[in-house]
Amino acid sequence: MTQIKSDTKDLPPHLWAPLGPLAEKARGVVIAFTVGFAASFLGEHYGAPAMLFALLLGMSLNFIADDPRAMPGIEFSGRTLLRIGVALLGFRIALGDILALGPRPIFLLALAVLSTVMFGLLVARLAGRSKHFGALSGGAVAICGASAALAIAAILPKSEQQERETALVVVGVTALSTLAMIVYPLIGAAVELTDIQAGVFIGATIHDVAQVVGAGYSISEQAGDTATLFKLIRVAMLLPVVLLLSFMFRGDGDVGAERPPLLPGFLAAFVAIALLNSFIAIPATITETMSNLSRQCLITAIAAIGLKIDMKSFLQLGRMPVVMLLAETVWLAGFIMVCLLLLR
Repeated sequence: MTQIKSDTKDLPPHLWAPLGPLAEKARGVVIAFTVGFAASFLGEHYGAPAMLFALLLGMSLNFIADDPRAMPGIEFSGRTLLRIGVALLGFRIALGDILALGPRPIFLLALAVLSTVMFGLLVARLAGRSKHFGALSGGAVAICGASAALAIAAILPKSEQQERETALVVVGVTALSTLAMIVYPLIGAAVELTDIQAGVFIGATIHDVAQVVGAGYSISEQAGDTATLFKLIRVAMLLPVVLLLSFMFRGDGDVGAERPPLLPGFLAAFVAIALLNSFIAIPATITETMSNLSRQCLITAIAAIGLKIDMKSFLQLGRMPVVMLLAETVWLAGFIMVCLLLLR
């Protein structure tokens, strides 16, 4: 019987050479996706944040990153898939829902978000940490937790320190969100907030969307609806905050390195998708599918970041970043609570 040869050496080089970069990245992308898929499965079955599972699973498999065949794909997942996931977040934004609230709630949230980012920068300076970490932690607390941390990380100068700090922020804001989901409804009841006020408080302060929904609807349907809407307004503020930080840190890379554009491509795509979703009636199945794709891209990206971090270097960051995250969380919650009590 004649054996059929399928060695690529028998093929004309111009046919298979273009597949080289894709094949080089495939191994690492599959690894990161598999870790992310496992994290999603665990999150759905155990009721814990999938991004936290993705990061911890990735860190536990850090030895895989030592394989040079896997590293290109892991780098691709932690950078390119991250930006795709952030761009697709635009499918969760509809300007009509936001504008229907009127100017006062939007102004209140904008002030809360801006003050929290500025507070993060101030605390970082007082604690002797970099302004990059102050912006990263403050932005994650102010806007939408892990997703905001990943979006801000995408415009910061790249370094191993920055990747470890991003991982720490993801762990920190996820843990604080889970704690807030339990504690904040109790605080709202203690100060006798109405259901709408409680929804505003929860939507304006809890970091991750899933925990906002859980906390809001644990009070009432009205509180849940209000909390979800206010949370989406915070997500919409991701664009102006990341643009501002991109402008602030544009010249902070290595000497001679090419400066990033003022409006990175993934943020331009975020704006375009959000506008499309606001002015065109996109079928719900498409928006839901794209939102799920965004989530999976972000989970895969955080898995890739985890794969690149070894636990020893992670623990060397110390306790101060955790203290900063806690202080920023208390600042945001206190700011919103004081405003609600004054506006009664």
